[in-house]
Amino acid sequence: MNALYKGTEWITRFAYVNILWIGFSLLGLVVFGFFPATVAMFTLVRQWIMGGNIDDPVFSTFWKTYKQEFLKSNVIGLIIMIIAFLFYVNFQYIGMNQGGFHDIIKIPLYLFMFLISLTILYVIPVYVHYDVRFTQIWRNAFFLMLLHPMHNIALVVSIIILLFVMQAIPGLIPFFSGSIIAFLIMGNSYLTFKRVEAKQEKLLEESSKT
Repeated sequence: MNALYKGTEWITRFAYVNILWIGFSLLGLVVFGFFPATVAMFTLVRQWIMGGNIDDPVFSTFWKTYKQEFLKSNVIGLIIMIIAFLFYVNFQYIGMNQGGFHDIIKIPLYLFMFLISLTILYVIPVYVHYDVRFTQIWRNAFFLMLLHPMHNIALVVSIIILLFVMQAIPGLIPFFSGSIIAFLIMGNSYLTFKRVEAKQEKLLEESSKT
């Protein structure tokens, strides 16, 4: 019964956060609200993954983060949208030009875009987890993406499976589409963060002994 209660509590929390995410995205007319709402959602999910008190008020934490990170998160969002637009232009260009040189650059270009897409998956987790300068967010996200390729594969596969489930059961979308994906991304990122921190601590110990 206790396990059932805990499971129901977590399901309710994920659904509640997802509804807040959608609502506050709409509050900012989507264009200006999506990324602050996403940062607020990741902040809450991070606290839960790290073992924070799940009894902390969800709404007040979400709203506080949404307001505090509104401008900076929208700058991050603007950069991501520019990258997405460039990807779209590249896909259109490749689609209209076939053969010869264009076939040669196709695979490297697709690989480059795939690596950038993986890097973007780490941007918001790095942003909510570390207190670093704006430029370091992108650099750290890129290096973290390179460190554990198997984590990246597992994360992408998990997201794809979840998207198929959402497509098969559309009724889940308003309640879990964002929060569960945030949990997958933040959980994977947190494991990577802990491994990096453990390696750094080990290097410090070894350097102090020499």
